[in-house]
Amino acid sequence: MITENNYKYIDREKSWLAFNARVLQEAADESVPLLDRLRFLGIFSNNLDEFFRVRFAAIRRLSLSGKTGEKILGGISAQQLVKDITTIVIQQQSESLRVLSIIEKQLEKENIFIVNESQLCQEHQEFVHDLFIEKVSPELVTIILNDLAEFPLLKDTAGYLAIKLVMKTDERPRVLGLVKPKNEIRYAIIEIPKNINRIVVLPSIGEKQYIMLLDDVIRYNLSSIFNIFDYESISAHMIKITRDAQLDIDSDMSKSMLQKIATSVKDRRIGEPVRFVYDKTIDKDTLAFFLNRMKIESTDSIIPGGRYHNRRDYMSFPNLGRFDLLYQQKKPLDVVGLSFEGSILQKIAQKDYLICAPYQSFSYVIKFLREAALDPNVTSIKITLYRLAKNSQIISSLINAAKNGKRVVVQIELQARFDEASNISYAEQMQQEGIELIFGIKGLKVHSKICVVERLEENKLIRYGFISTGNFNESTAKVYTDVTLLTSHQQILKDANKIFEFFDINYRLHRYKHLIVSPHYSRSKIYKLIDREIHNAEAGRPAYINLKMNSLSDFAMINKLYEASNAGVKMKLQIRGICALIPGVKGMSENIEAISIVDNFLEHTRVFIFCNDDKPAVYISSADFMTRNLDGRVEVTCPIYQEDIKKQIIDTFEVGWKGNVKARFHSEKLDNKYRIRKDNEPVFRAQQETYNYYKDLQETSEGNMF
Repeated sequence: MITENNYKYIDREKSWLAFNARVLQEAADESVPLLDRLRFLGIFSNNLDEFFRVRFAAIRRLSLSGKTGEKILGGISAQQLVKDITTIVIQQQSESLRVLSIIEKQLEKENIFIVNESQLCQEHQEFVHDLFIEKVSPELVTIILNDLAEFPLLKDTAGYLAIKLVMKTDERPRVLGLVKPKNEIRYAIIEIPKNINRIVVLPSIGEKQYIMLLDDVIRYNLSSIFNIFDYESISAHMIKITRDAQLDIDSDMSKSMLQKIATSVKDRRIGEPVRFVYDKTIDKDTLAFFLNRMKIESTDSIIPGGRYHNRRDYMSFPNLGRFDLLYQQKKPLDVVGLSFEGSILQKIAQKDYLICAPYQSFSYVIKFLREAALDPNVTSIKITLYRLAKNSQIISSLINAAKNGKRVVVQIELQARFDEASNISYAEQMQQEGIELIFGIKGLKVHSKICVVERLEENKLIRYGFISTGNFNESTAKVYTDVTLLTSHQQILKDANKIFEFFDINYRLHRYKHLIVSPHYSRSKIYKLIDREIHNAEAGRPAYINLKMNSLSDFAMINKLYEASNAGVKMKLQIRGICALIPGVKGMSENIEAISIVDNFLEHTRVFIFCNDDKPAVYISSADFMTRNLDGRVEVTCPIYQEDIKKQIIDTFEVGWKGNVKARFHSEKLDNKYRIRKDNEPVFRAQQETYNYYKDLQETSEGNMF
């Protein structure tokens, strides 16, 4: 076994920042439609917010503890890593501003103008004033700061305008012969309302369309807000604070888990500041006032930015009717052999089916649950839930089942990061409808994606179910690539049922004949699968490993892959996000290639393919190769036994691997170099070709019907 040396791994935080740089590359890519480029800028900003709230906050806590954390962080001290991250983020922020400036100029060529308060034409001035009076002003929270004994608590990631009022003063010196006194300065803060759309569409003029940010609507009307003050000048600059999002779970045994998580979520609002972002044109005295009053001292937490923050709001930039500036939306395809007419359970009883969203319709999952809710012979539904849609059809179907007398058991993860409040609300709703809730196991998040339905057939319980790589969320299923196996394989579903027994009695260790389940078995079972490839390679037999996942950061697992490489096992890795493994190093990883695909859809599928002496062993999984997934969560990896589905997964992996438009190489340099097409090699855009693959399957099936 290879021993750990620091040079063998890429720091996971820097690798994550490299992933976010790939998102920024999409915003900069002129082949991407203009309005989608703005969307990618929004995703970049939103990703960065979450990074600071979670990962940066954890490293900062470690750095302040005085510990170096060298072993944990792969050879770099926490203090140095904080500095490195800050440097990288400042560079990325600067690049994002450059990209935004280019996009805005190109939008102007399309007759779309983003204007600020000083650029309003006469036709828009009255509109903006009326909008402010009728909708914005009633929602504003404005606080004069000078005389407050305690600085107000700023909300995490909310946007604020820092106001500086230079007051008028008597022009005459107070004492003859002395200089006149300095103008009094007052400071204030305005919270930018979240319940009003930040992107304001102004009336069109001819063929020209106009957009204004809510920030500038407020700036334009500052005189209306502060008209009781006799000021000489007024200025407004945006600031934003990011707080540590760690949940501190109360140990009070008298409180329910719902109460504990709800209290912890509320306490986030007073978490330690980990980032202060400001408009770099702000006056020095204004910046100093806010930093001093907010007790922010660490320069590593202070990030200069542009005029606008919270660019995540660009994720919902209006389409303005300009669908020519957006990716063409393709209708999700049918799954061959499945129909929205007739019984889906009867179909699954005959064979397994694979749904590959968003290329194929996620609605089959909803149909499955709705049918189970109404079927008189169905006795129970058990399901794990992690992240849900805002108006979840999954929840509606489960409530419908409970109202129809089914036993419904739901394991809902209350600690799904940033979805805690939503999941608490859904949990309370389901409790009221008589659904049995399981809130997981202390110290373990439940990240598995499984459902088991029990149906009475000829006095015997028969199981139906589905196992997925992604959340049961019909909203994200439109943009996240995931696969879901619909099955009546009784042995697989018997294993899945044992997982629900483990939730109920978690001191009992279950044995699983088919599923690979974290935290007890994933690491050892995957090691055995890798060892089999090593053995075959050393014996001169075919040996390869193809892996597709979101992140690869567990050092021990990386060492095992290095060991396989050194034994001659060829490996293809499609890792969308963090990749701490360094590919292509002679004597360590020369048989490993690794790419990342960032495109219109978010690559979210986890697929593991092992050569197995040319009898491929294929798995789908909820788990990445991260320590938390292998050892600290409940995860499920499911074997694929049906040959046609095996072929689909193997084929689509190869389609992704052949991508030469949106594929970047993972490397130690973190430089995100694109895979370059060879001379005369045709353009091969992996996501488009994946859609074409499933379209061909559908058309071939339809053709065989005639």
